[in-house]
Amino acid sequence: MTDVIKEPTGDPSAEPAAPSKAGLGDTIRDWWGGLSRPAQWAVGVPAIIALALLPLYPPPLLDTPAVSFGGVMAQFAMYALIAVGLNVVVGQAGLLDLGYVGFYAVGAYTVGLLTSPNSPWNQTDGGWLNPSWAWLACVPLAIAVTALSGLVLGTPTLRLRGDYLAIVTLGFGEIVRLLADNLGEVTNGSLGLSQIAYPQLGESETRPGGVFSPGNLGDTSSWNPFVRANNGTWWFWLGLVLVIIVLLIVGNLERSRVGRAWVAIREDEDAAEIMGVPTFKFKLWAFTIGAAVGGLSGAMYAGQVTYVNPRQFDIITSMLFLCAVVLGGKGNKLGVIVGAFLIAYLPLRLQSVQLVSEESTGYVLLALDVAVFVGLLVAWRYRVQHMGPWIQRGVITATVFTGVMGLLLLGSVLLFRKGGAQSLGDLKYLYFGIALVVMMILRPQGLFPARQKLLAYGRQVYRAVRRPAPEPVAVGAGR
Repeated sequence: MTDVIKEPTGDPSAEPAAPSKAGLGDTIRDWWGGLSRPAQWAVGVPAIIALALLPLYPPPLLDTPAVSFGGVMAQFAMYALIAVGLNVVVGQAGLLDLGYVGFYAVGAYTVGLLTSPNSPWNQTDGGWLNPSWAWLACVPLAIAVTALSGLVLGTPTLRLRGDYLAIVTLGFGEIVRLLADNLGEVTNGSLGLSQIAYPQLGESETRPGGVFSPGNLGDTSSWNPFVRANNGTWWFWLGLVLVIIVLLIVGNLERSRVGRAWVAIREDEDAAEIMGVPTFKFKLWAFTIGAAVGGLSGAMYAGQVTYVNPRQFDIITSMLFLCAVVLGGKGNKLGVIVGAFLIAYLPLRLQSVQLVSEESTGYVLLALDVAVFVGLLVAWRYRVQHMGPWIQRGVITATVFTGVMGLLLLGSVLLFRKGGAQSLGDLKYLYFGIALVVMMILRPQGLFPARQKLLAYGRQVYRAVRRPAPEPVAVGAGR
């Protein structure tokens, strides 16, 4: 008789659990997590290079006919920075911040006040800032000022939670905008600050202002990528470098004691405090770091457009930033970057797309839309309610979509004007709002939800549990 020693398996009578069905995002994440660190760099570096070359050779389906694709990608880089910073506050620490645009405005106005000729605090005209490197010198100042503003705002308010904190942060964003609008002697009021400094690098006879100058339109006939790139592409490259640096910093923080404290606070602040986590200190850490990243993005925005005014920092813009985090997936850094791309790209891609080109065509499309809408309602009433959950979700999404399109088509044919009644790019707040409603119904965790895992030793634990089980060892043979 042979005795066999086996690994403990818990309840011997329990049946092995059926593997759960993983989505595309989970499949990619599992594949990525299974790679070693050198293999991840071997895959990531070529992907980053391909992304950097995308503005130079945009695919026809991805190109934006109405605006420069390089400028679109530059805006995406700024939104990605904002999304990563806001994700630290909302996704990691679980603090609902509705006034994040205030930090964005503080960073932009810090650069504008120090470098614009319209500002009484201008330091480029006989001051301590040289115009050729003024923007580069102002970026650390913008980060420091916004971090300080986050510290000043968070110290008295982070003892609040939930809706109360959301209202306070919303008020902060509006206070910053109103101050910029009413302090005319300093900020030039609603007229704004113009001729803001930008990096004057790569100056030549063909590019007197440098590669970052708004006058750099690039040479699309050149094979040299540095000559082919316009100013938007150069800003995108700079933003891509900054995003990578911020991701490395935030990723290291997530795997540290700070990141574990953020997750504990997000899941249950009372339980975290009972277990000895100084919740207020770590919430203040998150608020300050998020504010600093927002100020960095604001400084980048001011340098690119060389003009800021209060209307650029309203509450609707703050809602778009939050929309990027919610759509991408709170707590997932790469997910919120995907959300930032959707927020920046889709409105500009649809700017040249019109609902109808002729009034008669509009009536035909409206009739078809109404027929489809009624058909979906009838199908839901008699058949779909008894089908699977995914079919029900698909019918709900199609019903909402056709209903909204019917209202838009009705407005288009009633208010028709030459060239089309409405551009889809002007309706970004509408379809992003609808997207949020649909996401809350079908996938409230976002497109790429954050996976709960042990952050400190996540890679070691992941590899340990994926190791093959040891073979049973036979002992006591012949007894």
